[in-house]
Amino acid sequence: MLIAIVLEVSGTTMMKLSQGFRRPLPTVLMFLFYGSGFVPLNLALRRLDVSLAYAVWSGLGTMLVTLIGIYYFREPATPLKLVSIALIVIGVLGLNLAGKLPGP
Repeated sequence: MLIAIVLEVSGTTMMKLSQGFRRPLPTVLMFLFYGSGFVPLNLALRRLDVSLAYAVWSGLGTMLVTLIGIYYFREPATPLKLVSIALIVIGVLGLNLAGKLPGP
């Protein structure tokens, strides 16, 4: 799952660096990272519930992309943005716990 997240985050970062498909290398890397990122995600789905896997993949990916935007691309780190990241982390943790607790 971690590899799928890293590849998805890399693809999104390359999307920003491609400047709307105007820069060839980041554009090619964007497609490569996104395309190859589905392989480990698909393999993770063999063992994980799709609801958990997708939430972790998209939630942690969103959090990492936001942090890259703040630190690398110098996007503003507003209080709302930081609270939202914390809520994403809490949500992913909650879904992980929900999958481990006995059901009704």
